[in-house]
Amino acid sequence: MKVTRGYQDEIVRPYPVATIGNFDGHHIGHRALLQTVARTARNAGGTALAMTFDPHPVKILAPHVDLRFLTNPEEKLALFEESGIDEVVVLEFNKSFAGLSPEAFVEQVLTQGLRLNELFVGRHFAFGHKRAGKIEDLVALGGRSGMLVHPMDPVLEGGAIVSSTRIRQLIQTGQVDQAAVLLGRRYAIAGEVSHGAQRGQELGWRTANLRLPPDRVVPPDGVYATVSMWGGRQYDSVAYIGTRPTFGAGERLLEVHLLDDACELYGERISVEFLERVRGDMQFDGSEALCRQIEADVESARGMLRRYHEVSGQR
Repeated sequence: MKVTRGYQDEIVRPYPVATIGNFDGHHIGHRALLQTVARTARNAGGTALAMTFDPHPVKILAPHVDLRFLTNPEEKLALFEESGIDEVVVLEFNKSFAGLSPEAFVEQVLTQGLRLNELFVGRHFAFGHKRAGKIEDLVALGGRSGMLVHPMDPVLEGGAIVSSTRIRQLIQTGQVDQAAVLLGRRYAIAGEVSHGAQRGQELGWRTANLRLPPDRVVPPDGVYATVSMWGGRQYDSVAYIGTRPTFGAGERLLEVHLLDDACELYGERISVEFLERVRGDMQFDGSEALCRQIEADVESARGMLRRYHEVSGQR
């Protein structure tokens, strides 16, 4: 898959078919849209394009908003490729770009910049300065330039539209199992394992400690049944997010214990995938009470993992 920054209007693409969006999370609605673009382009012997923005428009239009992301740039590109996209066009989003009228956006970006033959977007797509352009405008403006616009109905789950905002809310309230349904995969946070205070090892529960990315959506503090990915293998695990209040609050970390494997992970990059929440964070009277609770947490997590593997047919 090719990644292009800017229009680069000198590039000639066979029958370009595209979609536009931020695609944070690459949820099941995004995937349906992207796969439709890929299939249409393939059937026409053309090029499947995904146009996205850097930075996210909210960072420019509402910099005071503390926007957290569901995917990092590398994950996002990998998911584009999984969906069958041939080329990702990354456009710089700045105030000048945001000021384009709907007509200028279609002419400069879609017609002259990318020379699109077909465009697939959600039925509620809005574009141009202050989102003044609506889907009806896009269909009409595209028709004048020979670009066929396809409005797509949203994907529903549980009677509601699947959206990145809805998924963020689920994760931030600990409903990681429900978020996985909308994502079409388990929500994951990856990072490099760093040295901690060795307290888990002292208690008999060795953990790999990851610092939480400052710009990512993070589940609330507590204990989770997880699957950890490292070295091309999958490991059943239990994870804790929090500040360890029993020993005096410290840095908020993601601590992961591999249930049936002992691996030397310091300095390694691992990905932790969240299956289900076991409990919220708690403060205990001392190490003995904490250890008893950890034993109960591990048994709960094992039960969740057994049910997951039975349903998925894994392990």
